[in-house]
Amino acid sequence: MKRPIFLFVVLAVSFTVYAQTESRYPAGIEHVIVVGVDGMSPDGIRSASTPVMHRLIEEGAVKWNVRTVLPSSSSPNWASMIMGGGTELHGITDNDWGRQEYSLPPVVSDEEGIFPTIFGWIRRYRPRAEIGAVYQWEGFGRLFEKAAVNYDMNEPDGPSTADAFSAYIKAKKPDFAFMHLDFVDDAGHEHGHGTPAYYQAVSKADSLIGQVYTAVQTAGMGSSTLFIVTADHGGMGYGHGGATVEEAEICMILNGKGIKKGYKVQQQVYTYDLAATIAFALHIIPPYAWTGRPVRSAFTGFGEPANLYLGKGLIPSPRLYPDRYLYRQAGGLYVDSTATVSMRPVAEGSRIYYTTDGSRPTSSGTLYTHPFILDRTTVITALSIDAAGNESPPVQAYYRLVRSGKGHGLKAKFYPGTLGWDHLPVFPAIPATHEWSSYEFSLDRDQILSYQEKDSSTFGAVWEGWILTETAGDYTFYTRSDDGSKLFIDGAAVVNNDGDHGITERSGSVRLTPGKHAIRVEYYNAQGGFWLDAFYKGPGIPKQLIPADKLYLEK
Repeated sequence: MKRPIFLFVVLAVSFTVYAQTESRYPAGIEHVIVVGVDGMSPDGIRSASTPVMHRLIEEGAVKWNVRTVLPSSSSPNWASMIMGGGTELHGITDNDWGRQEYSLPPVVSDEEGIFPTIFGWIRRYRPRAEIGAVYQWEGFGRLFEKAAVNYDMNEPDGPSTADAFSAYIKAKKPDFAFMHLDFVDDAGHEHGHGTPAYYQAVSKADSLIGQVYTAVQTAGMGSSTLFIVTADHGGMGYGHGGATVEEAEICMILNGKGIKKGYKVQQQVYTYDLAATIAFALHIIPPYAWTGRPVRSAFTGFGEPANLYLGKGLIPSPRLYPDRYLYRQAGGLYVDSTATVSMRPVAEGSRIYYTTDGSRPTSSGTLYTHPFILDRTTVITALSIDAAGNESPPVQAYYRLVRSGKGHGLKAKFYPGTLGWDHLPVFPAIPATHEWSSYEFSLDRDQILSYQEKDSSTFGAVWEGWILTETAGDYTFYTRSDDGSKLFIDGAAVVNNDGDHGITERSGSVRLTPGKHAIRVEYYNAQGGFWLDAFYKGPGIPKQLIPADKLYLEK
């Protein structure tokens, strides 16, 4: 007679545990559809025409500043996104990674020899699940378990990728499906991030996202689907991979079943949290090896983490005009004219504080209220502060004012190069093909392209002149270049930034006396995109682009 009572107790306890377990997850999500757009920055979403994504944000949840892993490159971040952990776990540290070609093995491998992904983990928990992937970049296909998917398709362009993905959704109503679009990243590399062509690509991606979203509704899945839009990295200039906010922050949009409406996620979110969020939505316990955590606060019925520490929250920096463009710094060069400074907050409800001496602004400093005029070279530093006291990273603009007819400038020379240059050449051994005068150490893209030989982007350039220092003391010089550069003062190398590399900054210091000192910068471009900036700082001088009014053609 006791056994039935015991059985009843066991069943009651089991039901209670089951009910508690179920309550830990959102209810009713049967499908998860993810659209990943390579190279789509938060600025791209904000600045381009993106009615679909903005509607998804208004009707769902968003985290604008999701942090990527480093390097902010495609393979490491797509892998982290679907593998629930960073590069130190899965070992995919660059775009050259291959399943048999790597330097760091994963901490744990599945049957295919890679770190477990959300694709394989769903298959493990749901053997009968319908799982698919359609991707424009072929490299995405090597990052997930092939045996885990029912549908695996690589398409040549964005429209065909969206068409194939939409058709798959309508035909199979997948439990989990992932679409990868690559052409926004292509636009960033070819035309530059923040250019009209880049924003047009983001707008095109927005329309394709809308096409996929419509396919979900047409398939009758809308009431039970979690729809996520995200990216792998942003960009700066013509590239990415570095540790800047522009490159290493992305946006994540969550919409659909179980998602709060009009909600801004407060918890810190990282790109590897995507896999954990998908597992959470589908009531799947992730592998212990994952470090990612679900974005629970985006779901109805779930709050922000109890132990959430916001501290000084990071809000978007203000825009200073003339704005930075590609690698070009905000501010500008003004010859025989004054400069007008204007600013615009990006963070809602924030105010802008600024300084004119290069120091970091504070809330007790100068509040920006309207545009103002500069009549001399000035470094403007600005940041935004919102009502809660959260601050943005400070941003700077360099306004360089110079008068013509005063002997200012540098002598510049262009040297055609040959493919294979991996360091600065010996310039005296190469004949220069073009010479000109320049107010600054700068590369005008259109001018350089007109000098380059057909089918060759390899070249060198040299600037020579004199720099005026008015105070004795230690001066630090910097070059920021893609590719290599060196800076010389009075014939001695002070900065060595040589080599084939992306945008990289290096520095060196020298003690100088008052007066004019010979200055020379050598630069070369191995291939592809190119850029050069030269900065300095010294006694009473904040770090800034070496101003044109301190450079002279003659001693």
